[in-house]
Amino acid sequence: MADQTHYVTLGVAGGLFAVPVESVQQILEIQPIAAMPNAPADFIGLIDVRGQNVPVIDLRAKLALPAAADTQNTRIIVLDVSVENAPRRFGLKTDQVFEVTGLDEGALEPPPDLGARWRADCVAGVGRRAGAFVTVLDLDQLFLADALSSDSAVETLQTN
Repeated sequence: MADQTHYVTLGVAGGLFAVPVESVQQILEIQPIAAMPNAPADFIGLIDVRGQNVPVIDLRAKLALPAAADTQNTRIIVLDVSVENAPRRFGLKTDQVFEVTGLDEGALEPPPDLGARWRADCVAGVGRRAGAFVTVLDLDQLFLADALSSDSAVETLQTN
Protein backbone atom coordinates (compact mmCIF):
# COMPACT_ATOMS: atom_id res chain seq x y z
CA MET A 1 0.00 0.00 0.00
CA ALA A 2 2.00 3.02 -1.20
CA ASP A 3 -0.39 5.69 0.11
CA GLN A 4 -0.82 4.23 3.62
CA THR A 5 -0.47 6.80 6.39
CA HIS A 6 2.31 6.05 8.83
CA TYR A 7 2.24 6.75 12.55
CA VAL A 8 4.61 6.82 15.47
CA THR A 9 3.08 4.50 18.06
CA LEU A 10 3.51 5.21 21.74
CA GLY A 11 2.45 3.78 25.04
CA VAL A 12 0.74 5.67 27.83
CA ALA A 13 -0.75 4.05 30.95
CA GLY A 14 -0.94 0.68 29.22
CA GLY A 15 -2.78 2.13 26.21
CA LEU A 16 -1.52 2.26 22.63
CA PHE A 17 -1.67 5.66 20.93
CA ALA A 18 -0.35 7.04 17.67
CA VAL A 19 0.58 10.38 16.10
CA PRO A 20 1.09 11.03 12.38
CA VAL A 21 4.76 10.59 11.50
CA GLU A 22 4.81 13.80 9.45
CA SER A 23 4.21 15.84 12.63
CA VAL A 24 7.15 14.29 14.50
CA GLN A 25 10.37 16.32 14.41
CA GLN A 26 12.39 14.25 16.84
CA ILE A 27 12.17 11.89 19.79
CA LEU A 28 14.20 12.77 22.87
CA GLU A 29 15.09 10.92 26.03
CA ILE A 30 13.71 12.51 29.18
CA GLN A 31 15.69 15.56 30.24
CA PRO A 32 15.42 18.39 32.75
CA ILE A 33 12.24 20.41 32.20
CA ALA A 34 12.04 24.01 33.45
CA ALA A 35 8.78 24.33 35.38
CA MET A 36 6.64 27.41 34.82
CA PRO A 37 4.72 29.06 37.68
CA ASN A 38 0.92 28.86 37.69
CA ALA A 39 0.94 26.50 34.68
CA PRO A 40 -1.96 24.16 33.89
CA ALA A 41 -1.47 20.62 35.25
CA ASP A 42 -0.68 19.13 31.83
CA PHE A 43 1.90 21.83 30.91
CA ILE A 44 5.00 20.64 32.73
CA GLY A 45 7.46 23.25 31.49
CA LEU A 46 10.02 24.07 28.82
CA ILE A 47 12.95 22.27 27.25
CA ASP A 48 15.64 23.62 24.98
CA VAL A 49 15.67 22.05 21.52
CA ARG A 50 18.51 23.45 19.42
CA GLY A 51 18.21 26.87 21.05
CA GLN A 52 14.40 27.01 20.84
CA ASN A 53 12.13 27.01 23.90
CA VAL A 54 9.68 24.14 23.47
CA PRO A 55 6.69 23.76 25.82
CA VAL A 56 6.20 20.19 27.07
CA ILE A 57 2.79 18.68 27.68
CA ASP A 58 2.37 15.52 29.79
CA LEU A 59 0.16 13.21 27.74
CA ARG A 60 -0.95 11.33 30.87
CA ALA A 61 -2.24 14.56 32.46
CA LYS A 62 -3.73 15.78 29.17
CA LEU A 63 -5.75 12.59 28.83
CA ALA A 64 -6.76 12.58 32.52
CA LEU A 65 -4.76 9.40 33.20
CA PRO A 66 -3.04 8.73 36.54
CA ALA A 67 0.43 10.21 37.02
CA ALA A 68 3.46 7.91 36.95
CA ALA A 69 7.17 8.27 37.59
CA ASP A 70 9.50 8.62 34.63
CA THR A 71 11.35 5.47 33.57
CA GLN A 72 14.25 4.71 31.24
CA ASN A 73 11.62 4.40 28.45
CA THR A 74 10.03 7.84 29.01
CA ARG A 75 10.36 10.02 25.92
CA ILE A 76 9.53 13.52 24.73
CA ILE A 77 8.22 13.61 21.17
CA VAL A 78 8.83 17.01 19.56
CA LEU A 79 5.89 17.78 17.28
CA ASP A 80 4.95 20.47 14.80
CA VAL A 81 1.22 21.14 14.93
CA SER A 82 -1.23 23.79 13.77
CA VAL A 83 -3.09 25.64 16.51
CA GLU A 84 -5.77 27.97 15.19
CA ASN A 85 -4.00 27.93 11.80
CA ALA A 86 -0.66 28.95 13.30
CA PRO A 87 2.33 26.57 13.27
CA ARG A 88 3.51 25.61 16.76
CA ARG A 89 6.11 23.27 18.20
CA PHE A 90 5.37 21.24 21.33
CA GLY A 91 6.96 18.42 23.25
CA LEU A 92 4.71 15.57 24.28
CA LYS A 93 5.93 13.48 27.24
CA THR A 94 4.94 9.85 26.87
CA ASP A 95 5.72 6.61 28.70
CA GLN A 96 7.46 5.06 25.70
CA VAL A 97 7.75 5.12 21.92
CA PHE A 98 7.42 1.88 19.97
CA GLU A 99 7.77 2.21 16.21
CA VAL A 100 6.87 3.94 12.97
CA THR A 101 4.19 1.85 11.30
CA GLY A 102 1.01 1.77 9.31
CA LEU A 103 -2.22 0.52 10.79
CA ASP A 104 -4.01 -2.66 9.77
CA GLU A 105 -6.66 -2.38 7.07
CA GLY A 106 -6.36 1.31 6.28
CA ALA A 107 -9.18 3.56 7.42
CA LEU A 108 -9.66 4.79 10.97
CA GLU A 109 -12.98 4.33 12.68
CA PRO A 110 -14.44 7.34 14.52
CA PRO A 111 -14.21 7.43 18.32
CA PRO A 112 -17.02 5.45 19.95
CA ASP A 113 -20.30 7.21 20.65
CA LEU A 114 -21.09 6.51 24.30
CA GLY A 115 -24.37 8.39 24.31
CA ALA A 116 -22.98 10.45 27.20
CA ARG A 117 -20.69 13.42 27.61
CA TRP A 118 -17.17 12.40 26.70
CA ARG A 119 -14.55 14.71 25.31
CA ALA A 120 -13.31 12.79 22.27
CA ASP A 121 -12.29 15.84 20.20
CA CYS A 122 -8.58 15.01 20.56
CA VAL A 123 -9.12 11.54 19.04
CA ALA A 124 -8.81 11.42 15.24
CA GLY A 125 -9.95 7.81 15.20
CA VAL A 126 -9.32 4.26 16.28
CA GLY A 127 -7.37 1.74 14.24
CA ARG A 128 -5.69 -1.59 14.84
CA ARG A 129 -2.10 -2.76 14.76
CA ALA A 130 -1.36 -6.48 15.06
CA GLY A 131 -4.85 -6.95 16.49
CA ALA A 132 -4.52 -4.30 19.23
CA PHE A 133 -6.57 -1.10 19.31
CA VAL A 134 -4.60 2.06 18.51
CA THR A 135 -6.02 5.48 19.40
CA VAL A 136 -4.82 8.03 16.86
CA LEU A 137 -4.55 11.49 18.40
CA ASP A 138 -5.76 14.66 16.67
CA LEU A 139 -2.75 16.82 17.56
CA ASP A 140 -4.29 20.13 16.48
CA GLN A 141 -7.20 19.58 18.90
CA LEU A 142 -5.02 18.05 21.62
CA PHE A 143 -2.88 21.19 21.84
CA LEU A 144 -5.60 23.77 21.16
CA ALA A 145 -6.32 24.52 24.83
CA ASP A 146 -2.59 24.63 25.63
CA ALA A 147 -1.63 27.31 23.13
CA LEU A 148 -2.31 30.38 25.26
CA SER A 149 -0.73 29.12 28.47
CA SER A 150 2.44 27.87 26.77
CA ASP A 151 2.79 31.00 24.61
CA SER A 152 2.63 33.24 27.67
CA ALA A 153 5.13 31.04 29.49
CA VAL A 154 7.57 31.15 26.56
CA GLU A 155 7.17 34.94 26.26
CA THR A 156 7.76 35.34 30.01
CA LEU A 157 10.92 33.22 29.83
CA GLN A 158 12.24 35.10 26.79
CA THR A 159 11.69 38.55 28.32
CA ASN A 160 13.43 37.73 31.61
